Amino acid sequence: QVHLVESGGGLVQAGGSLRLSCAASGRTFSDYAMGWFRQAPGKEREFIAAINWSGGTTYYADSVKGRFTISRDNAKNTVYLQMNSLKPEDTAVYYCAAHYGMIVVTIRTEYGYWGQGTQVTVSS
Repeated sequence: QVHLVESGGGLVQAGGSLRLSCAASGRTFSDYAMGWFRQAPGKEREFIAAINWSGGTTYYADSVKGRFTISRDNAKNTVYLQMNSLKPEDTAVYYCAAHYGMIVVTIRTEYGYWGQGTQVTVSS
């Protein structure tokens, strides 16, 4: 199985920025489309962003479009989520996930591999 480990979460003031990283191991990273999801207390895990195997195609949830950027470096087996202009409502546990395939997937249940998550807290 693909093992995913997120890092980069923490506490930031509203309007600030964070960059999350997700390091993959165990399988060929470039065989997978990658996604970022988040889950706030009492809410369902929601789609945030996704990227195809090469990094040439990306998709974003409307709530983060224009503020967040997903990217990947296949040579480093790592996917990133750059988060700018953070808002208190962005507070959540952020998860990276892998889907075996070359086509971008935005539906939670299509992802077969998940990291443990990293906490992002945005103060007002």
